[in-house]
Amino acid sequence: MEPMRIFVNLCLWVGIVSVAQSQPLLSEPPSWADEAIWYQIFVERFRNGDPSNDPTSEDIRGFWFGPQPENWAPTPWTHDWYKQEGWARNSELDFYTAVQYRRYGGDLQGVINKLDYLKELGVNALYLNPINDAPSLHKFDARHYRHVDRNFGPDPVGDRLIAEAEDPLDPDTWQWTAADSLFLELIQQVHAREMRIILDYSWNHTGVKFWAWEDLLDHQQESAFADWYEINAFDDPSTPDTNEFSYDGWLGVKSLPELAKIDVPPSHVHGAHEGNLHPQPKAHIYNVTKRWLDPNGDGNPEDGIDGFRLDVAEMVPLGFWRDYREFVRSINPEAYLVGEVWWDSWPHRMADPVPWVQGDIFDAVMNYRWYMPARSFFAQAPPDLTASQYVAHLDSVMAGITPPFWNAMMNLTSSHDTPRLSTSIYNPGLYKYHQNPRENPNFKVDRPDLRARSIQEMILVQQFTWPGAPHIWNGDEMGMWGGDDPDVRKPLIWPDYTFDDEVTHPFGLDRRHNSVFFDTELMELYKTLTHIRNEHQHLWIHGKTKWLTVDDDHRLLSYERRLEEGHALVVFNASDEMHQMAVPQGNYRQIFPSDSLVTTSELDMDPLSARILLSEDLP
Repeated sequence: MEPMRIFVNLCLWVGIVSVAQSQPLLSEPPSWADEAIWYQIFVERFRNGDPSNDPTSEDIRGFWFGPQPENWAPTPWTHDWYKQEGWARNSELDFYTAVQYRRYGGDLQGVINKLDYLKELGVNALYLNPINDAPSLHKFDARHYRHVDRNFGPDPVGDRLIAEAEDPLDPDTWQWTAADSLFLELIQQVHAREMRIILDYSWNHTGVKFWAWEDLLDHQQESAFADWYEINAFDDPSTPDTNEFSYDGWLGVKSLPELAKIDVPPSHVHGAHEGNLHPQPKAHIYNVTKRWLDPNGDGNPEDGIDGFRLDVAEMVPLGFWRDYREFVRSINPEAYLVGEVWWDSWPHRMADPVPWVQGDIFDAVMNYRWYMPARSFFAQAPPDLTASQYVAHLDSVMAGITPPFWNAMMNLTSSHDTPRLSTSIYNPGLYKYHQNPRENPNFKVDRPDLRARSIQEMILVQQFTWPGAPHIWNGDEMGMWGGDDPDVRKPLIWPDYTFDDEVTHPFGLDRRHNSVFFDTELMELYKTLTHIRNEHQHLWIHGKTKWLTVDDDHRLLSYERRLEEGHALVVFNASDEMHQMAVPQGNYRQIFPSDSLVTTSELDMDPLSARILLSEDLP
């Protein structure tokens, strides 16, 4: 009877596990997510706080398959963006190839040095693009997931030696490099300022300098890591004159080999899909994840990061993401997970994020779907929405998403993968499509004009008074401009630097010459809006939205955000003419663009302008 009892108990246990797997644990976003004002930092271009750790030619080897330019050196921070350095001119590389070799020396010390600036700006949550050790400028081509980039800390040579002495598969052998330790200090200082911090990782691919990939290249099908990647064919040793090795890289990019997926439906082509990652790389990913969520391993995650931004999330199976959420939340129940879920059909239709924000996968996605229609209405960019069409678009992008998840959305106007906000408005073509001088010879590379500034202001007012967590791409608040990647990744224009004028065009065309300086007036606009968001936080997060004016003929728009104790009015004139605009009768305090009392039922709205009015019932 004993063997039978064991068999029955085993069947019951398997049944329980199967039910648990078919009914994933649902949970809402962390309690702080809807209060976040995000600031995204691209560390290599943020601030050079320690010139002694600047990259060498050896540090960047392997991010690209071409030969290293001779006499390569880091580019001066204040250099005219499109002007070729001496090593670039001698290499005869075109600008858009040579720029991938550029390094400016941004590092973690630079971030630490500017935490008080970020606190004064009014942001309370930092999103860092990848800082894992990698040879590229963008760091999505991991050399080591488990370590911070060697050039982001004070001892690049020592950090390399530490990594080489470890067993990458055994966390018990992992040490803290100098760069790792500096990042732990950054976490501590961020938390001391009552701010949050998340890291960017791609669990879809590694770089070609990743330790497992290098072993696979050397040993082919005999490698212990032969199952880690999407390999189409291994080299046949019986054909010494031919290399049959073939593999899949992310979107065909061979420097980013993809990790292996399992149990993916054969019919899958694109979008949300079931399946998982191969268990071996998955186990390594879990070890890396735990390392940053709870660095000292004491079960208290207060010394760790507050979550992850997860790259190309729709290319990774849903089964992995469900498991990943459960694992992450088992370490830190308040960790935030935001996925990059972007295009369904490039360049016209974005993916519906609903499958990813139901409580079993992510807390939010990077909400490009909010910005695309906002740009179309305010900047009259294709498809040039009317006011009523814009309202319909905003309603549609919220469909199927419950308020806790909508309020946690990362509402962004630009990022490391898009044109800067000002330039996106200044070049009002189809969103992101040919938004650069490579593909569009008429693309304007100079500083955006005053009209673009007025439109930028309207979009920012909408962003900071709408459900969802506002996001700022580093440098937008400084008045920076630039087209799509890589022109959006210029080094930040800090006011204590004197920059060369921008006078060069990447293709030698005529352009307007621009001085480059920190825009104090724009910075004050951002500070005003973060203050309004923070001071009246519950209204913007929990207030019900009611559209009051939707005027297609005059391009007028207004809405109310209401709580029981009061309400606010947000009013826009998106036309080039002055208009009078009716508002509900009441006593209001205008808090943007200036502070004044408003008692009239009609507002004189300047062209391309926005106002925010608070009812006197609100404090």
